Amino acid sequence: MANYTGPVCRLCRREGSKLYLKGERCVSKKCSIDRRNYPPGQNGQRRIKVKEYGLQLREKQKVRRIYGVLEKQFRSYFYIADRAKGVTGENLLNLLETRLDNVTYRFGFAPSRSMARQLVRHNHVSVNGRKVNIPSFRVRQGDVIQVRERSRKAENIISSLEARADNQIPEWLSLDRGDMKGIVKSAPTREMIQYPIQEQLIVELYSK
Repeated sequence: MANYTGPVCRLCRREGSKLYLKGERCVSKKCSIDRRNYPPGQNGQRRIKVKEYGLQLREKQKVRRIYGVLEKQFRSYFYIADRAKGVTGENLLNLLETRLDNVTYRFGFAPSRSMARQLVRHNHVSVNGRKVNIPSFRVRQGDVIQVRERSRKAENIISSLEARADNQIPEWLSLDRGDMKGIVKSAPTREMIQYPIQEQLIVELYSK
C-alpha cells in the first residue's frame, strides 16, 4: 500500500472531524469541515446507519490518518502496545505521539505532520546532536530535538514556529524558540493528548 497522495481535505470530511492535515488551512474559513461537513461522494449527504464494526473501523482510520501511518505499520504498533504493560489503547497513542515526525510537528517546526515528516527525511532535524532522518524514530524522555544549524533560516520553519502559540505546545514537551530546540520532558499521558480519540474502539477492532 502506497502513501495517499489525493486531496487530504476529503479525509477530514470522511472522518467527520478536523484531522489538521493541512496546517493553517484547517483553522481558516477555507476548512472543508466548516464548509461541507459531510462525507465526500454523491451519497455523502445520505443518512447511513453505522454498525459497531463500522464505528471501530472509522476510529482506526481516523487515528491512522491523523498520524500519517500506513495499515501495516499501525497494526505493528498495536501489537507492541498490546504486549507492553499498561492499558493497550493508551500505549498505542503513546507510541504514535513519540514518533519523531509527530514531535517535530508538536514543537511547531512544521505546520502539519506531513511537512514534519518531510523535514525529518531531508535531514533538517537532529536528536541529541545526531542527524536522524527516520520519521518513525521513537523519542524518549530527555531527548533533545533541534533544527539543524544549516536549516534555521528556512522561511517555512520560521513562519511555522511563529504561528505556533506557547499554549499549543503539549505539557510533556519544552520548547526553546531562540535555539529552535525542544526537550522531551516526559512520556505523554492520555490526558495530555488532546484529540477526540476513542482508542478503546481500536482495541476492540483488533481483538476480534
